[in-house]
Amino acid sequence: MKTFSRSCVALLGLLVPLTLAAAPAPARSMSAALQPFIDQSLFAGAVTMVVNRDKVVDVTAVGSADLATRSAMRTDSLFWIASMTKPMTVTALMMLVEEGKVSVDDPVEKFLPEFKGQMLLAGKNEHGVVLRKPSHPILVREIISHTSGLPKRCPLDLPKGEALPLRDLVRSYPLSHLETEPGTAYNYSNPGLNTAGRIIEVVSGMPYEQFMSRRLFEPLGMKDTTFFPTQEQLRRLATNYNMRTDRTGLDPVRIGPLTYPLDAPQRHPLPAGGLFSTASDVARFCQMLLAGGVHQDKRYVAEATIKLMTSKQTAASIRNRYGFGWALGLGKDREAYGHAGALRTLMFIDPKENIAGIFLIQRQGAWVTKEEKEVFPAFFQAAYNVAGITVSAANLADPEGAR
Repeated sequence: MKTFSRSCVALLGLLVPLTLAAAPAPARSMSAALQPFIDQSLFAGAVTMVVNRDKVVDVTAVGSADLATRSAMRTDSLFWIASMTKPMTVTALMMLVEEGKVSVDDPVEKFLPEFKGQMLLAGKNEHGVVLRKPSHPILVREIISHTSGLPKRCPLDLPKGEALPLRDLVRSYPLSHLETEPGTAYNYSNPGLNTAGRIIEVVSGMPYEQFMSRRLFEPLGMKDTTFFPTQEQLRRLATNYNMRTDRTGLDPVRIGPLTYPLDAPQRHPLPAGGLFSTASDVARFCQMLLAGGVHQDKRYVAEATIKLMTSKQTAASIRNRYGFGWALGLGKDREAYGHAGALRTLMFIDPKENIAGIFLIQRQGAWVTKEEKEVFPAFFQAAYNVAGITVSAANLADPEGAR
């Protein structure tokens, strides 16, 4: 469990430019780009997809879904996409913003009265912590840009927040004090995005997971995107692996934060990171955004809303570049945006080049070695290559902060 926690923390920093020394040589295909890492046992296998607004440019399944059974990775293999759930949750919330039911400038307590009176940590003395009122109650815009001051995790988030209904989990958050003045600092916060999911419930009058399915997943044809995988889907779930401490290979491990069995009826959805999905499903979501909020003649969100979500929403004084649900500064010439997940999954969208890329593996633990840190850059380079887009490795970004 400690290993999983370190892997999450490793993804919280800013996007940083690659050095040329760390840049992999361009590969002719996605398989050629990724196979060397599989040969080094850095991960067991991957499914990738590159799309533009209108079509699939490339889909690749390489390596193994399960090393013990020697099962090959399949293009329809299922993955826990973890924090890639966040931008999907925010997209759903922004639908309600467009309908006038929520404003990003509303205080959270307008929808969730339990947040009234939440206090801010002002310091510590010999008697304990000193609390005071924040300058303003946390706002909707702050919970979806990681600037609310809520902590990375609250006590009931651990060990398994999905054991509680979303209503009860979020109700516990005001019992934790804010760590910073709202709006003044970037502090990656799962409670913030879970709170956004709870607002969706209150405003829409339906369970969060039902709203996600009815308004986003089902209309887009994301048939394998779910918080509650079926037995058939679980048979396609890629095995999660962790690098051995001596770094001599991979060992299969359960997905740390999740309750097993994964089809247990007592599991509840986590808006900050609970979804399972496939490359083709994530690609549909990305294509809708690439097309300005439209997919197959149906509009999901306005183009102006996408621009808002993918513009820097952290204050000018904050170095971290985060929008509403999206990390900024990925891809060619830093025009793209995206998000990663705890098990090293990643999606990026580059509207300027009309390309989106999806990278799905199940590998617990941080990238530590030089070779591991070349995985994401190799994927970026290959994604642009297969789309016929020339890009220098110096113009790519390391997506470690897209989480």
